[in-house]
Amino acid sequence: MTSAARWSIAGLVLVVAAVIAIWPRDDAPPAAPEPPTPDLAAARTEAALPACRAGSDGPRGLTGVEVTCLADGAEVDLAGVLGRGPVLVNVWATWCGPCKDELPLLARYAAEPDAVPVVGLAVQSTEAGALDLLAALDVRLPMVLDTGGAAAWALELPVGLPASYVVEAGGTVRLVENPRLFRSVEDIRRAVEGP
Repeated sequence: MTSAARWSIAGLVLVVAAVIAIWPRDDAPPAAPEPPTPDLAAARTEAALPACRAGSDGPRGLTGVEVTCLADGAEVDLAGVLGRGPVLVNVWATWCGPCKDELPLLARYAAEPDAVPVVGLAVQSTEAGALDLLAALDVRLPMVLDTGGAAAWALELPVGLPASYVVEAGGTVRLVENPRLFRSVEDIRRAVEGP
């Protein structure tokens, strides 16, 4: 075999290899399947939460912040859920021990005839976990879930939970700092009335 023939064969092999390398393939590995969405119908029934308010007004800094209404799983605007106030917003998580003590107090306060509305905002939790905890605690308040952290960011959530905010009439949002943890219904009343 001559040198020219060898170079011709080598060149042909390289051309064939290049064509094989760039040829489109239909045998790509399948994409990983999406995890199944859990069926939360039974958990929602057990929790029996009231529907979230659907409004178009509310604190300007919270407009456009999407959260999940735990009563039905719908995506809602946090500002619309809260309205112009007054309303007490309690931020909690399923893993937070003090939150578990505070949530029933908030439900007792909300049941009083002169109470302002109370809305719970679950963070760093799953929908199923939040619904299960609320059912176990027998807390029946409007509740939303911050799945992506946008609400926590917009509220400038301080370190440590629980945290509560009062949305004043007109939409001003005030962090409740004294006390940070409610230990009685009277604590909640004082916090809502203001400093």
